[in-house]
Amino acid sequence: MAETMIVYNPQSGSGSHADEVEARADLSGYAVERSERAGEAVVLAREAAESGYSTIVAGGGDGTVNEVVQGIDRADAFDDVTFGVLPLGTGNNFAKQIGITDLEAAFTALEDGPRRTVDVGMATDRPFVNSCVAGLTAESVSGTSGSLKSRIGGLAYVLTTLRTVSEFEPLRLTVDDGTSEASTPTWSGEALVVMVGNGRQFAPDGTTQADMEDGLFEVAIVKDVPALDLMSERVSERLFGQDSSHIDRFQAPSLEITSDSPDPVRFSLDGEVVRRRELALEVRPETLRLVVGEGYDPAPMGP
Repeated sequence: MAETMIVYNPQSGSGSHADEVEARADLSGYAVERSERAGEAVVLAREAAESGYSTIVAGGGDGTVNEVVQGIDRADAFDDVTFGVLPLGTGNNFAKQIGITDLEAAFTALEDGPRRTVDVGMATDRPFVNSCVAGLTAESVSGTSGSLKSRIGGLAYVLTTLRTVSEFEPLRLTVDDGTSEASTPTWSGEALVVMVGNGRQFAPDGTTQADMEDGLFEVAIVKDVPALDLMSERVSERLFGQDSSHIDRFQAPSLEITSDSPDPVRFSLDGEVVRRRELALEVRPETLRLVVGEGYDPAPMGP
């Protein structure tokens, strides 16, 4: 029996990678399963883990990555399985952060690349490896310029959306990390977006990778910004800079996010959407054994 199973979405990205994936997998002696519909990768990954595969690889974009991690979790197999990624999606945000830049890099890493044991985020009962985002986010990032991303990092997507939507109702939220007194939550008010990074860092210095091995989430809360000319690069960089009064930042091992209105909040977990009035987030430290590329930085924040 093969020790490695690739669960891949043949329709992800350009949808033209099936022959190459299956040929490379056959050459390496890997088993392959196709995920043809939403949620199927969860089932296939769980079955692969329960069947004893020691390495399970998600082939697709960030959504496929999330589904395969869900399947490993449902099999209660984090202790038994190594997780890998083939970057077959459009953005491949998570793959890029762990140094997996293309298919060649992915197969090379599967053969003899480094292994790291990284944190997993839990959103109540659902795992995520990259980020949990509530509120205003760009549905399409195609209009976000590379130069803007290099200057203000992941917040560039928020700015791009602010420039394109005509109206947005801020979320009324309470965010608590459990360190404050019960009557004084960590944060409460109106927010355009709450961004919680496990693998992804929402920083203004062009970096995208958070420390995935420190047992902490990176949290950025963008408050309602003034009605200024957001098309101006100088204004935008001031609003979204490191010392911006419009963004609150902190780290925490756990969070409770509660809507202070009757409507549920739209949360995006690695791109997979759930709607809740309350969501409990918690880091499970050093949980997922992960195949990484040479570009992965285990300590991106420095010593």
